[in-house]
Parts: sequence; structure tokens; C-alpha cells
Amino acid sequence: MGQNFLSVSKLFDEVNAMVKRLMLLLVVSIIIIPLVGCQVATQSHRPDPDTLYIGSVQTSFPSAYMPWLSREGIAPTIAGLLYDSLFSYDEESGTFLPSIGLEWYYVDEDGIPIVTEDGAIDYARLEEAYGGPEHQYLAVKVIIHDNITWSDGEPLTVEDVYFSFDIATNNALSNHAGALAWTSDLRHAYTNGVLTQKGLFTYDHGAAQQGYEIAEEDRDRVIYLHVNKVLGSLMPLFTSVLILPEHVWAPVVSFENQLNSTSPNEEILYRYRNPVGSGPWVLNAEESNSQQIVLHRRPDYHLTKEDGSPLIELDTIQFMLYQEINVAIYALLKGHIDLLGNTVSSNYLRLFANEEDIFVSNAPGEFIQTLVFNVNPVASEQNPIRNLLANKEFRKAMALAIDQEELVDKVLDGAGRKESAGLMKASLVDFYNPLADTLPTDAEKRLAEANAILDQMMPERDSAGYRLLDGKRVTFQILGSPGEQDLISYLQIQFQKIGIEVQYAAKGAQPESTYLYTSRFDMTLHGVTFSLSNIDIMYPAHFSTLGRTSNYGRLVNEELNEAIHEMRFTLNLNTKYDLIKEIQPMIAKEYYKVPLYTPNVISVARTDRFEGYQVVDGSTVFNSASLQNLRKTERGR
Repeated sequence: MGQNFLSVSKLFDEVNAMVKRLMLLLVVSIIIIPLVGCQVATQSHRPDPDTLYIGSVQTSFPSAYMPWLSREGIAPTIAGLLYDSLFSYDEESGTFLPSIGLEWYYVDEDGIPIVTEDGAIDYARLEEAYGGPEHQYLAVKVIIHDNITWSDGEPLTVEDVYFSFDIATNNALSNHAGALAWTSDLRHAYTNGVLTQKGLFTYDHGAAQQGYEIAEEDRDRVIYLHVNKVLGSLMPLFTSVLILPEHVWAPVVSFENQLNSTSPNEEILYRYRNPVGSGPWVLNAEESNSQQIVLHRRPDYHLTKEDGSPLIELDTIQFMLYQEINVAIYALLKGHIDLLGNTVSSNYLRLFANEEDIFVSNAPGEFIQTLVFNVNPVASEQNPIRNLLANKEFRKAMALAIDQEELVDKVLDGAGRKESAGLMKASLVDFYNPLADTLPTDAEKRLAEANAILDQMMPERDSAGYRLLDGKRVTFQILGSPGEQDLISYLQIQFQKIGIEVQYAAKGAQPESTYLYTSRFDMTLHGVTFSLSNIDIMYPAHFSTLGRTSNYGRLVNEELNEAIHEMRFTLNLNTKYDLIKEIQPMIAKEYYKVPLYTPNVISVARTDRFEGYQVVDGSTVFNSASLQNLRKTERGR
């Protein structure tokens, strides 16, 4: 049987190589042969020398720009350009960088910052001050810049910050489940639209009564927050909540007309379409439509370079809509646009290799592609074949059959990396644990061990070599998108070597509601990323919480849950790191979310008019570092 499997694998490689060659020929033909009936940019060239033209591949552009409306397509990208959060986060240094916020501190009950002599967080004092059971929260002081204005000229103050956090916790007014998740660790709560617990304090909202002294001259700059005793509780509050202007939204939002409205009245709809933000860009509403989005740089943006010059030199960004990636690539190569805002397949790397004036960003990826098993389906979705996935030894055999190196080589054309079974990047040296990888590295040994496990469980096979359970072939479906069929085809070959059949199943437009939350699946592909910045939120969501979370297969492991809970609530940073290291082997030994690879993020741009593009881990070439470094070339002047 092994020889048959190898010959099938070789045949598949040859067919797949032919398909990839045909894809490249198709793209080349698109470049050479004039397009007929395809949508391209309305201009034959880039008419404005001061505008960066960006191609975006999606079905359509949004007509509403309230930042909490949508997390799909280009909407969050536009929102991040028009609005700001309190801070941004730098993964390399592990620190929050100024945005609307200038500085922040953990403070004691008297509002005194808990810092060392050099200004860093004093974790020993923090644990001493708040570690006891009598303390239910951590107190945080945030000071914002004093020179920020909204794009309509109104000053931004901490009352805008208060309004944004307050309405985010009040679902009766916001109608936004995501906002509730962002603020879940903020100890400020509403019940049926009534404030039941106060955790936000400004000069005008009870700071003095709580014992926090704010000088009159700082009344617009200082806000105190009470958060759960979780070191990661600040991450979504500081970086996920885009701050809204109170003077724009407070007059129109009500219980009848909620912020995130499915049927907005005229006043709310006008504000959706004419956003007022504090970010570095403003929307040109008159020129923006379903085919293009035009943004202009704010000359009065409060953040600048070290020498005081504008943070960004570009004057205008224009996003152009394309509904097919090959058409967008044609537009880039023919000079209709400056860059692609989307990632492109590694199959295209050879196409760009010999092109002049083309910059290829082959950035290390952040998202680990995993294969998730449905280990604990609800009773109505259980069946004898699917119930095999509840057996940890069976899942171990499946994990042993996965050859990450082959997947990186064949599916990604080498543009990616293999990952630890503990789902932590090796580059995160402070808390990556190599002990999570206990399975053999040699592919032949892995297959031998996998087959030995399954021979004990189900030795009977059919004429094609597939294992049988009660006389029926063991077959599973893997939910995926059309773009993931190549990956699933290789998984078919790898699992065939241990006698298990898998098939591609289209997951559709709303897989969470249709399949995942309802347990109507065998396996699914899922991208995950874990780091110190998100682990307090992501570990429970992926491995502990049941219901509408990323724990799609409904894993239940009390020992793992206890370790995650302890890691979340310790205030000792060294203990936290140790627990993260302990948790990784526990995750690996569940064989629940099995890593396949991490793909690189590949994107392309032209260099004939602009230079200074930056390669940023996990990002396309259209990123904030590029925007801050782009300048005109000699030819572009």
C-alpha cells in the first residue's frame, strides 16, 4: 500500500505543478492580451503625482464609515486611518506607543504611579498593592495629548474617551457585541441600559469622589480606569477601541436609534457617511463611492516625526476596487496603481521576479494555520465516525501524519515556516517552550507511529487501503475556503498514508453560525496567533470558553483551564511567563489545534513614483511604517 500512496503523491505533485504553471500562463496572458469586459481602473494611468493609488480586491466598498460597524474587507483598514485608539502596541519592545494617549501608569489607591526609578512598571509593588483578595481591580491613569482636534476642528478631550468606553459597555445604546468583548475587563458595567458599576473617572465624572485628584488645568487630559486584575486587560482597551467624538454621536444615539444601527435614521446615516475622526486621514466623501475611496492627509495631525516634520508626506490615498486578483495584478504591472493592498499567493513570486520597478514584500507571517478537530460536538451532531475525534490517541495519529515541511514546500512554495505544537512562535524567546514539541521529526518514524496507533484501534481496511469502522470507511470533511483547496488536497495525501480519508467541504460565507458554533463539522482550518499582547484574551477564547468563541471543537480540559486562569490573573510577570511556558506542552498534548504552517505575507508595489516601502512582520506592504517612510522618487517628482 505504501508504494501506491507514494505513486499517487508523485502524480499529484506533477498535476499540481502543471496547474501552477497554467496559473502563471493565465496571468501572463492577462498581461499580454487586452482585457475585454473586465473591471479596471477608470483612469488609464495614475493621473495625480501626489496620490498613492492602491488596488483592493473585494466585492464592493462600504458606504458607511462608523469604525465599529464592520470588521470585514477594507472597513477596518479605513477606520484605522480615520480614527485613533489610545495607544498602539510594539511587539518587539512590548510597550504601548503614544496615539491619543501620551502616557499611562498603574496607580495605587491614592493615584500615585507604581513605577521604578527609571519609569518602568514596578511589578513587585503592583503585586504588593493589589495582590490580595480584598482588591477587586487595578487602577490605571491615562494622560492624553493636549493638542488633538477632531477633523471638524473640535478639540478632543478625555470626555470623548469616557464616552467611547462608556457606550462600548452599554449594549442597549451601542448594539455592538464586539465592543462588549473589547471592554470585558473594564470594571464599568450596565444592566439593561442602567449603570450598575462605575469604573471610569474624569474630572467631570466622579474622579474626586473616588479619591483621584485632578488639577483644573488637567481636567481635559486625565482619565482613570478600573480594570480586572489581568495584566493583559489593557490591550483591547488601549488598542482595539477606536475613540469616537462625543459631540457627534451623543446627540443622535438613543435606545431607539443605537450606535450600530441596522436601520439608521437620516441623522445617523449622515454621520456614517461623513465620519469625523482624529486619525491622520480624512475622507473625501464627495469623491468616494462603491468603486473608490479617497482620503486626504490631515496637516494638523498631532503626531509628528522627531524633528517636528509631518509624520506622513503623502497628500492623498485613493483605493481602487478590483473584484479579481489577476485583474488587480494586471493594473499594477501596467502602471494603473502603485500597490496592492491585498496579499498575493506565493505562486505569483516567479511572475514578479524579473519585473522592473516592482517591490515584493515577503514578510514573515503572524497567523499559524491550524487544523482544528471537533472533539466534543453537541449531542445532536455526534456520530460514530466523528466520535473518533474525541479520542486523544486518534488525534495524535492524525497529528503524526502531518508533514509541515512538505506543506511549506508544496503549498507555500517555501514562503512560510513550520510551527511548534505549542502554537507559540520560536522568535518569542522569553516564553516560547521547545518542550511542547515531543513528536518525532523524522517523517517515516511519524508515519510508523501513527499507523501503529491506528492498527490497534481499527486494523481493518478496504480495498483502497482506507481504514474501516464497523465496516464503513473512516472519512472526514475539512471545512475550508476555495483558496484552501490546495492545502486540503495535500492533507488528503498525507492522511491517506495512515488510511484516513479527508474531503474538502466549502465553509461558505458565515461558517461560524452555519457550522462551527453549532458543531456541524468534523475538522476546520483556522488561523491563530498567540503573543504576550493577546494571550489573556485568546487562550480562554481558543481553549476554555464554550459557546460562540474560537473554541470551535468545544475542548474541555480542566487542568488546562486552571493553568490559563492562573496565568491570566497573576500580577507577577515572571510567574506569568513560567505559566505560559507550562501551558504550551499542555496545548500540544491535546492534539486539538494542530499546526500546519505559518504563511508569509506576500504583497507588491511599484517603485517608479514612490520609494521607502517597509517590510513589516505580518503585514502587507501597505502598513503604517511604509506610509511614514514613503517619498517620491526622482522620476516621480
